Amino acid sequence: MRTDELDYELPDEAIAQSPIEPRDAARLLVDRGPDTPPDHRHVRDLPSLIRPGDVVVVNDTRVLPARVAITRSTGGTGEVLLLEPASDPDRPGWWEALCRPSRKLPAGVVVRSAAGALRFEMGDDLGEGHRLVRPIPEEGTDLLDALTLAGRIPLPPYITAALTDPERYQTVFAERPASAAAPTAGLHLTPAVLDGIARSGGTVHHVELVVGLDTFRPISVDRVEDHDIHTEAYRVPGPTWSAVQSTRDGGGRVVALGTTAVRALESAARRTPDPSGARAGRTDLFITPGFDFAVVDVMMTNFHLPRSSLLALVQAFVGRRWRDLYATAVTDGYRFLSFGDAMLLTRAGASGPERSGGDAA
Repeated sequence: MRTDELDYELPDEAIAQSPIEPRDAARLLVDRGPDTPPDHRHVRDLPSLIRPGDVVVVNDTRVLPARVAITRSTGGTGEVLLLEPASDPDRPGWWEALCRPSRKLPAGVVVRSAAGALRFEMGDDLGEGHRLVRPIPEEGTDLLDALTLAGRIPLPPYITAALTDPERYQTVFAERPASAAAPTAGLHLTPAVLDGIARSGGTVHHVELVVGLDTFRPISVDRVEDHDIHTEAYRVPGPTWSAVQSTRDGGGRVVALGTTAVRALESAARRTPDPSGARAGRTDLFITPGFDFAVVDVMMTNFHLPRSSLLALVQAFVGRRWRDLYATAVTDGYRFLSFGDAMLLTRAGASGPERSGGDAA
């Protein structure tokens, strides 16, 4: 597939710079299939689109305050953005990170966070600004506490406005701090929406996929399939997988809230469970047109960047009609990207959401 097939015109003014309040006031463009115009709804209407027996799956990863301003011995400044612990078992305590300015931070040098509480030893240069670093919290402080004091939440590069409340870049069900970016479809959910899903007969289950910065990296090669997608850690607990299987065996729907939940579930379908019944590991699953979905029937997702791997996933899910849906969203003033609005998509061949009560946009 040519990468330019994933291109579209995204006006700067369509990029949301701040989250909407309340969370579930975000608009929801509901796909009705190729021959029916989409519905204009709000995320607060999601429970009315859930059927009895549906399994709704969310990614409960939490974003680390992993962006740390540093000072160098020369008096210069810079930044370390922790991505994830190093995969090398012989390097315990080391992390992969993006460092700026990497070329002025030779291996072995130790730099201090501008706010104190934390130092970093520089390690191997991994290329393109990626480094191995060893975080060194002050004595008596663990790393998470040190990051809470010295770091801040890393926002996507297209968000230039300040975030006054860091919790608005966390989901209300976030648990283990691990990710460099939020699972943004989940940012729209509120306790009221989750309660409404239960009243509609759906059940909410959790997975974890640790979101990396590859989420924001555009596809820079001519063929989509030649894009090198980074691996991400994921875990689908045994009870979640059992609920998914029971629902599918009974003819019900699996509704994934976010592309990260989709990747976790579809990766789990291709992995042997451990003794607890969980399916976990690292995934480099790259979902492109022609992909054979084994699990997910319905997906709620935000509007994504042109030429992105996430847009390739959307086309794999609904086909080329994503272009009509995106064109409708631009024309009707929907807000795009991480703090923007959302869409509810039904996979080709799956049974779509039923029309029921709820406010129109």
